[in-house]
Amino acid sequence: MKNHETNEKKHHMIQSTGNDQKSLDEVNGTVEVPQNAGFWRTLMAYTGPGALIAVGYMDPGNWITSIAGGAQYKYTLLTVVLLSSLVAMLLQAMSARLGIVTGKDLAQLTRERTGKRTGFVLWIITELAIMATDIAEIIGSAIALKLLFGFPLIVGIIITAMDVLVLLVLMKLGFRKIEAIVATLVAVILFVFLYEVILAQPHMGEVLQGYLPSSKVVTNHGMLYLSLGIVGATVMPHDLYLGSSISQTRSFDRKDRKSVAQAIKFTTIDSNIQLTLAFVVNSLLLILGAALFFGTDSDLGRFVDLFNALSDSQIVGAIASPILSMLFALALLSSGQSSTITGTLAGQIIMEGFINLKMPLWAQRLLTRLLSVTPVIIFAIIYHGNEAKIENLLTFSQVFLSIALPFAMIPLVIFTSSKDLMGEFVNRTWSKVLGWIIAVILIILNVYLILNTVGIVK
Repeated sequence: MKNHETNEKKHHMIQSTGNDQKSLDEVNGTVEVPQNAGFWRTLMAYTGPGALIAVGYMDPGNWITSIAGGAQYKYTLLTVVLLSSLVAMLLQAMSARLGIVTGKDLAQLTRERTGKRTGFVLWIITELAIMATDIAEIIGSAIALKLLFGFPLIVGIIITAMDVLVLLVLMKLGFRKIEAIVATLVAVILFVFLYEVILAQPHMGEVLQGYLPSSKVVTNHGMLYLSLGIVGATVMPHDLYLGSSISQTRSFDRKDRKSVAQAIKFTTIDSNIQLTLAFVVNSLLLILGAALFFGTDSDLGRFVDLFNALSDSQIVGAIASPILSMLFALALLSSGQSSTITGTLAGQIIMEGFINLKMPLWAQRLLTRLLSVTPVIIFAIIYHGNEAKIENLLTFSQVFLSIALPFAMIPLVIFTSSKDLMGEFVNRTWSKVLGWIIAVILIILNVYLILNTVGIVK
């Protein structure tokens, strides 16, 4: 009896986190989960949110860094891709656990547990991070449309911005439809690069060796810089807010311990499976760069350069083909479109969570997208559609994401380590310690990356 009362108290304490506003209220708890079903049937019911999370780890902002890493240092930086993916799994598991246990997303809890001024500053930083994320995705999609269909860049940007209307329609059809479409786009990216890597015929022994840690990653300045770029572009702040919200789309009894534990278990499994696919994609990007471009003098600084190189026999040899180039552009479009869908959702979560914005859903999403697309359109007009100069925005966007990352990561670790907030589902000691170690290391590395980028340190 005493234990039962203790458990009831824990669950009451877990649910008491402020107001009753739901995160993504129109889809919160709308996906039914079978009761007393087998493992695989239950996993299928929980499968979906992980795909929306994973696209943030393989968006266009990652592509140039990963392919350039392979082109310059062959397979050595595969170990960085592996470590980044493991870090992502830990942080996204914390994010999902936070949403499931508290019934709140990271933005809502940050607002509730900080002062007005601090909350306002954090909201501004997070909004800018969403804009920085969208910039890379919009640019990637617009360039893909130009490569595939010959659209002027400004037209491609406008078309990409309009996918917010598609999202509005999909939300009417149900959240599972969004999950299915994003999962399909992820599959396109995976199979395109798997096909191109198979054609490239990498040396598998060298590939496997690349996953082993090497001191060169730290001692070689250029290698360290690219490693920091891979880490900074991989662990993205908006995904932590997104994960804490969409983990609540499943319908289960939040007052029943077993139901909460099951939701945490299967949501984490889904997240880890999808992030493993993201790890495979990022590995394929780096392997492709190494197998095709290592030892060549080709300039791979832009998407257009990669597109052209894949059809140039003097660079990639006998496998060069316009089909490879078109497949690359198709994968780029899939990456940009899937990422913009999830970025728009994250934008809504942040607006509602931080400032409790009350406005129609279509207006929220339109406002979120306009905030992101406006700077890209301005630069496109200023530079008359010059891809090289517009793609420079990618670098600046990744640097800003590095700045914004600690402002999402630190609250996440604090909240999930709070016994008062999480009850019996609080982080275990090893998870808490590892979370803080990772947070400190990533902050140090990202600060170094920023200082190096602006030329303060070399």
